Amino acid sequence: MVNSPVRVAVQRRIVRWIKSVTRIPPQARVLEMGCGRGVGARLITAEFQPALLHAFDLDYRMILMAQRYLGPDSKGKICLYVGDALRLPYGDSVFDAIFGFGVLHHLPDWRGGLREIARVLKPGGIYFLEEFYPPLYLNFLARRIFRHPEHDRFYSPDLHHALAESGFGFQARLEQKMLGILAVAVKQ
Repeated sequence: MVNSPVRVAVQRRIVRWIKSVTRIPPQARVLEMGCGRGVGARLITAEFQPALLHAFDLDYRMILMAQRYLGPDSKGKICLYVGDALRLPYGDSVFDAIFGFGVLHHLPDWRGGLREIARVLKPGGIYFLEEFYPPLYLNFLARRIFRHPEHDRFYSPDLHHALAESGFGFQARLEQKMLGILAVAVKQ
């Protein structure tokens, strides 16, 4: 499902929406969390032309898929690595933008993930998030197809509160309260 052509088309539309509601500085330093097979990394690079895109995934197999998908032309433009969203290997305030395409709801400690995002993002930097709420991924059918943490999950009010506590304000958002959110959040 996450590697299907439908998902690629959805991510393409999401990136166009992001570009319509915010600007990322030319030659920005950008991070993509949970890059999967590299679709987001390719779209981010094409649409925003960052100086360098760091992209990671917890699953080594996804990084191998991303290397194949992105090909040799991405060398020097995209830095791929295996990493953990709760222990980002960067100093404070180093990125201009961070992208998370459906990543936060996979983290058992999603609040810790938000704190790490806030820590490595520069003041005024943007955090783009695409997130899903439990009714979408913890229902009978989805549980048979996907594995997600089931404890301490967030709904709209929980996520909004945690973002505010981590120093983020919304610049733009599209939200369906019981299903999910697309948002551009700015670090204050």
